[in-house]
Amino acid sequence: MTHDHDLVLRPTEAQTRAALNPPPGRNGGDLVVETLQGLGATTVFGLPGQHALGMFDALRRSSLRYVGLRVENNTGFAADAYGRITGEVAPLLLSTGPGALTSLAALQEAAAGSSPVLAIGSQVPVAGLGGGRHGYLHELRDQQASFRDVVKSVHTVRTASQIPSAVAAAWQSALTAPHGPVWVEIPQDVLLAETTLPVVTAVDATPHEVVPRPELTAVAADLLTRAERPAIIAGGGVVRADASGKLRALAERLNAPVVTTFGGKGAFPWEHPLSLQSWLEDRHTTDFLEDADVLLVVGSGLGELSSNYHTFKPRGRVVQIEADLGKLESNHAALGIHADARIALSALLETVGERPDPAAPERVRQVLAAVRERIDGQELTLEQDVLAAVRAALPDGSPSFWDMTILAYWAWSAFDARRPNTMHSAQGAGGLGYGFPAALGAAAADPTRPVLAVSGDGGAMYSIAELASAKQHGLDVTWLIVDDGGYGILREYMADAFGEATGTELARPDFVALAESFGVPGVRTSPERLRDDLAKALAEPGPSVVVLPAVLRMFAPTHLG
Repeated sequence: MTHDHDLVLRPTEAQTRAALNPPPGRNGGDLVVETLQGLGATTVFGLPGQHALGMFDALRRSSLRYVGLRVENNTGFAADAYGRITGEVAPLLLSTGPGALTSLAALQEAAAGSSPVLAIGSQVPVAGLGGGRHGYLHELRDQQASFRDVVKSVHTVRTASQIPSAVAAAWQSALTAPHGPVWVEIPQDVLLAETTLPVVTAVDATPHEVVPRPELTAVAADLLTRAERPAIIAGGGVVRADASGKLRALAERLNAPVVTTFGGKGAFPWEHPLSLQSWLEDRHTTDFLEDADVLLVVGSGLGELSSNYHTFKPRGRVVQIEADLGKLESNHAALGIHADARIALSALLETVGERPDPAAPERVRQVLAAVRERIDGQELTLEQDVLAAVRAALPDGSPSFWDMTILAYWAWSAFDARRPNTMHSAQGAGGLGYGFPAALGAAAADPTRPVLAVSGDGGAMYSIAELASAKQHGLDVTWLIVDDGGYGILREYMADAFGEATGTELARPDFVALAESFGVPGVRTSPERLRDDLAKALAEPGPSVVVLPAVLRMFAPTHLG
């Protein structure tokens, strides 16, 4: 009788010869690079540092494409976007101490956005591990402790033989739903030490599937089939699971209106008769969702933004499908189904019944009309015109990456992403500086389409150094900078709360001249010329900058009473 553990793949004669005679001059860094190649990586992001040089030296002996940025945090944002666009693991190579710590804000965004980033950092020599104060450069008492609360899993290597298994385990963790960033750290002397270990070839790191319990999907299907006023909230988990087609099929079978969260933009067609679009920061939408007798929440934890700042109070039965166990029923009691969105929606489609409801599109139309009336009553024509110009200039298949800026806040609610997985922002963790470096990562992932980045002048200053990276790598990114002379949204918040703003006004450079000093073409535009100038910049190969001097305002909130 043969057991599963007896099924060991036997090497070929050629593989055996290669294993017995590994090429000379390899070190621990080669084991890292070989493992990444064996796992299927083709591109790595990074920024070298003294303790990590063994990894970077190994890159020149590999076929991996290296994309280097100028600041570790920006490099992390680029890797995040690469993971979002491809759905594959994005390796990120970092150095010890300051280099590693500078990446933490980017890894927090990757965690909030469930992006599979594999961060591999160096460490002080093995003798320095364990909290002793040996005085090594970049030494921390417990470097991995800085990452443990941010990433999905932490993996520490102490010998060269541990490298392939540790990297493979981290890879598997990053790709198991919910996707997320992981941290591997390897001491400097392990990376530099010569190794006679065989060359790493194929490595198995198959992610675990998160499959729903069948009795739960059966109950959910029954609730939805018998519902009088069902509704669906579709979150980022639908996009990451590539489940938008299944979501649409389920919504149409149930005649259930669908609203997408800001992280779930594009998960459901914007102009569909059942689409409530993304107006979650509007009381009309909140009221409609509260009135649902059965509310299906797919791939969302119903956090602060998705719940209209926790003012949402459902009165009906909630069914929540969520791959992140920590988010399941974390905000509202529900029939909680721990599962990947695609697998769970497939299960529902197998059992849910047809539910005729010819009045559903009219109810959706009434909600959207009420939202439109509220926005139109606030004299915000400039803001809507600017957003419309961006939408008209951006090709349908091109991804866009939005920093934390007023135009992005508008886009969360009002921008038609048109296709799944094409609109991304830093709304998960909310840090500044995301838009441009993330767009560079997306352009590295798919050079066939131009990419748009949108920043305010404050957020843009976090990423100016990456103009050099964009030029060096020839990345096809157009950067729209909305220059309002400061931190615009904070200016609004403080003026509303305290009567005046403090610390929000900023001196800034001539962004066009600065871009041109990097060899990147730039243009200063106006709201009237924005569509044409942006379309022209997007059509030209390579990086470009479009600067729009404009003071935009936010629409009035509905969650303050």
